[in-house]
Amino acid sequence: MRKYQLLIAASVIVLDRLTKWLVVRRLPLAHDVSIIPGFFQLSHWENTGAAFSMFADSTSPWRTAGLIAFSTLAVVVISLLLWKHGPKLDATAIALSLILGGALGNLWDRIAKGTVTDFLDFYIGSNHWPPFNVADSAIVVGSIFLAWTILFGKQKAVN
Repeated sequence: MRKYQLLIAASVIVLDRLTKWLVVRRLPLAHDVSIIPGFFQLSHWENTGAAFSMFADSTSPWRTAGLIAFSTLAVVVISLLLWKHGPKLDATAIALSLILGGALGNLWDRIAKGTVTDFLDFYIGSNHWPPFNVADSAIVVGSIFLAWTILFGKQKAVN
C-alpha cells in the first residue's frame, strides 16, 4: 500500500510542477489574468520568502539556504512519520502524503531557482489573500485533514 502513499505525493509534485511551468511560460512576472472578477485571478509571482511571503523582505544572505534547510527537515520528518505509520492507506497516510508532496514541490523550486512560483490569487476588492500554488494547497489541505483526524478521529478506549 505504500505505493498509494507515494502515488499521492508524486501526483501533487507533478501537478505542482505542471501548473508552475505553465504559469512561468504563459504569464509574465507580476501580470495577472482575471478568472472571476472581484474574487479570483491567476497572477505570476516569485516568492523569495516562506508561506504567505514571510521573510520575503529579509536581506539576509542565509534566507534561501535557511528556507531550503527548514524544508528539507520538514520533508525528512514527514517521511519518517509516514514510514512509521506503516503501509496502510487511511486518513493519516493521505494527509501526510499530501503534505509530503507539497513540501517537495516547493523545495524543488527553492533548490532550482531560490524562489517559489505562486499564482493562485484570491481577493475581494483591494484585499488580497497572499498568492499561493498547488503545493501550498496540498500542504494546507493535508494539514487540515491531519488535524481533523487527530482531533475528531476514532477514539480508542482507555483501560
